[in-house]
Amino acid sequence: KVRKKLDKLDNSLLDIIKKRTKLVDIVLKNKKFKKDIVDKKRISIILKNISKKSKIKKIDPKITNKIWISMIKAFIDYEFRNFNKK
Repeated sequence: KVRKKLDKLDNSLLDIIKKRTKLVDIVLKNKKFKKDIVDKKRISIILKNISKKSKIKKIDPKITNKIWISMIKAFIDYEFRNFNKK
């Protein structure tokens, strides 16, 4: 029963990732140079905000930090792979 709930939640996460990818595509279209893909200042702000929100929501911030770092890296890779295709 719990595994079915996890599977359903995973499907919802996939839908969210698809929506996020579409937004990243829009952001990518507005970038003129590959050097614009990685914004270390923004990444730092995002990670600080996620840590704060995690604590407020009583989620282990180590979990969310690892997830967000992984997601950010994956989307940076995605942007580099798709930069010339825009």
